[in-house]
Amino acid sequence: ASGIAYTAYRLFMDKQRGIFERFHTMPISRSALLWGHVLTSLVSNAISVIVIILVALVMGFRSSAGILPWLAVAGILALFTLALTWVAAIAGLSAKTVEGASAFSYPLIFLPFISSAFVPTDSMPKVVRAFAENQPVTSIVNAIRALLSGQPVGNEIWTALAWCVGILLVSYFFAMRAYKRRV
Repeated sequence: ASGIAYTAYRLFMDKQRGIFERFHTMPISRSALLWGHVLTSLVSNAISVIVIILVALVMGFRSSAGILPWLAVAGILALFTLALTWVAAIAGLSAKTVEGASAFSYPLIFLPFISSAFVPTDSMPKVVRAFAENQPVTSIVNAIRALLSGQPVGNEIWTALAWCVGILLVSYFFAMRAYKRRV
């Protein structure tokens, strides 16, 4: 979530500087600029995840998972990053100020703290537990945790994928709508 805030910032700055208008004079797809930002974000966030995994390995993290579970983890993380990047595109295109463009990510940064990422949801108060068990980060964390520990994933992976695809489709629709309003 913190990595995608930069996408919103860059989109906002491009909008302010008139980059969209300049690119629209070129013989390229209208949405090429937007896709460029999204794919750049995906690559930079993938590099960040790789660095984090390497640091974890140096610090002693070990997983009994084979190559397929690791690929599944990479796929889930890439899909979630892609979905959140389209959310960032909406913020970057719709914001009135540079602060507004990046401030949208603050609630997203707090989602892992109200999920099963740090403590089991069973230990949470009822209202917090209800929210934690029904938000995307919990299912994504549970699926990744099960994949890396060699445990059965169950329905968690399907719930995680459904969240990712749902967020992706909705945010893509609204980002393209905001983009078309701008151009």
